Amino acid sequence: MRGTTRRASRFPMRLVARIAAANRFNQGYETLRYLASARVDMAIHSRTEAEGPDVVAFERDEVERMGLPAAVGMNHRLPHFLHLFTGPGYAAGYYVYLWAEVLDADGYDAFTEAGDPFDAAVAQRLREHVYSSGNSREPREAYRAFRGRDPQVQPMLRERGLLDEVLPA
Repeated sequence: MRGTTRRASRFPMRLVARIAAANRFNQGYETLRYLASARVDMAIHSRTEAEGPDVVAFERDEVERMGLPAAVGMNHRLPHFLHLFTGPGYAAGYYVYLWAEVLDADGYDAFTEAGDPFDAAVAQRLREHVYSSGNSREPREAYRAFRGRDPQVQPMLRERGLLDEVLPA
């Protein structure tokens, strides 16, 4: 069009920072609620007694032992946590979802450390050591081969906004 100039539209960095901040809102609270449920899950599944406990009393005692503030609570209470007690077809602990976030964030950091989220060499290492290994090697060993070290929780904490960092102005 005559008399106008075309320019590429960009989101203002302040808007991007506000969106990122909104994404991180309340993550300390949400993470603590999640961890409380995961720890109670692990505690009840670590029992060796043949007879099941009174789950209400067990949960109360575990939450007290952890020192979880009453205002925080848990994502899932044991009496209705069907996720854990649906039968023999599901055997993963509730913590596994948060652990998957740790692996995801730390694995993605391999790409950002390389300077490109599509870095072919990093993608090849991921494919070779993790995706292609299937169940032929121990998962920790496969991840170490990909990253050269064990997974670190800091990238996940950073994504959730639980570590100090400088956000774009």
